[in-house]
Amino acid sequence: MPVVSSSPARKPRRARAAQPAPPLGSLTQVQHRESAACGACGSERVTQVAMSLTDGTPVQFVSCHVCEERSWRSAAGPLTVDAVLDRTRKR
Repeated sequence: MPVVSSSPARKPRRARAAQPAPPLGSLTQVQHRESAACGACGSERVTQVAMSLTDGTPVQFVSCHVCEERSWRSAAGPLTVDAVLDRTRKR
């Protein structure tokens, strides 16, 4: 006896175009480190991460290993912690 499925036929998904990944930096390998500096103390011992906030704003997050300063910068300039929190809230 043939098996009959009650679920509708699924359409095949369209493949997304692959986006090239940005080069990754490194804290341990000098030749792969990006030249970023802390805005507070000037140290180059920072971790820098590119990310998109919940509202789609692309930002650079920088965390200093010397003075522990953390900052976010968008294309429009530096963002305060309150501005980052406002942009990351789900509505």
